Amino acid sequence: MNTYQTLLYYCYSPIHNAEQFAQQHLDFCKSLNLVGRIIVAEEGLNGTVSGTKEACAQYMAAVHADPRFAKTDFKIDEVPEPSFIKMHCRYKSEIVHSGLRDPQIIDPNKQTGKHLEPTEFMQMKDSEDVVILDVRSNYEHNVGHFKNALTLDIENFREFPEKLKELEQYKGKKILTYCTGGIKCEKASALLLKEGFQDVYQLHGGIIKYGKEAGGKDFEGECYVFDNRVSVPVNSVNPSIVSTCRNCGTVTAKMINCANPVCNEHFTQCDACGEKLEGCCSTTCMEHPRKRHYDGTGYYVKIPQPVNTEKISKRKHKNFPSKLEETH
Repeated sequence: MNTYQTLLYYCYSPIHNAEQFAQQHLDFCKSLNLVGRIIVAEEGLNGTVSGTKEACAQYMAAVHADPRFAKTDFKIDEVPEPSFIKMHCRYKSEIVHSGLRDPQIIDPNKQTGKHLEPTEFMQMKDSEDVVILDVRSNYEHNVGHFKNALTLDIENFREFPEKLKELEQYKGKKILTYCTGGIKCEKASALLLKEGFQDVYQLHGGIIKYGKEAGGKDFEGECYVFDNRVSVPVNSVNPSIVSTCRNCGTVTAKMINCANPVCNEHFTQCDACGEKLEGCCSTTCMEHPRKRHYDGTGYYVKIPQPVNTEKISKRKHKNFPSKLEETH
């Protein structure tokens, strides 16, 4: 029986003294015994929190009672257990890292793509003059994406502006952007408009809302989420799995972090290879002296690690998915 809930949300709204607000908000969340991850910046809130239904109801009521966040749209999942282990609420320069910090250039409160409700998105996505654009990172769209979607080779959303030249060829088409919960599309669509794209739309509420209100039709695979569930099914109409095990090629939707904390690579791995390699991406990592215990989930509480300069150098030359740096 699902006695807990997980809330996914964001709200672009100016917050003065955001760093102080982040500490106060953390204390409030802890008072409700919530767990999760929230990012606070001068531009607003971005979070996923989990707890009892009563605690989640109190949290949503408190957020909506604040005039700054009254428009917040919560995506609610019923879950059998909390989706996090700890509660974090951190102050950062942006609520989703894009490198587009100047509100004079990009301000989602002033201009974004036209918001499409899930059923509107479903009706428009197969038109000939439409390009469905996935603005998420490699490790996200590798585990699941819309049928016929255009995906970008990026490791983090902050690389999105670098891909605009590749999108120039689609300027005469309708661009339908989508992401997990909608937050990345707010800035991605705004940037596309600024760069001269005329007909830009975004899926309101993202993949998660599309699954709840449109049955997830034509979303292939599962949706990557930023908690210990890692990925969730969204398609109840024509479901499929598109990702494969890195080690053996078996079709699987399971994503883990390598049990070697120095590597910590994020990748898909089937249960058989997970058991054989003890949750590692390779035999080399399996033999590492700091290897973590693999409990079958591949999800670990993040602890500070020394900077791996060799890995950073390697990422510059090949597609090498990284540990989570974003939230939906």
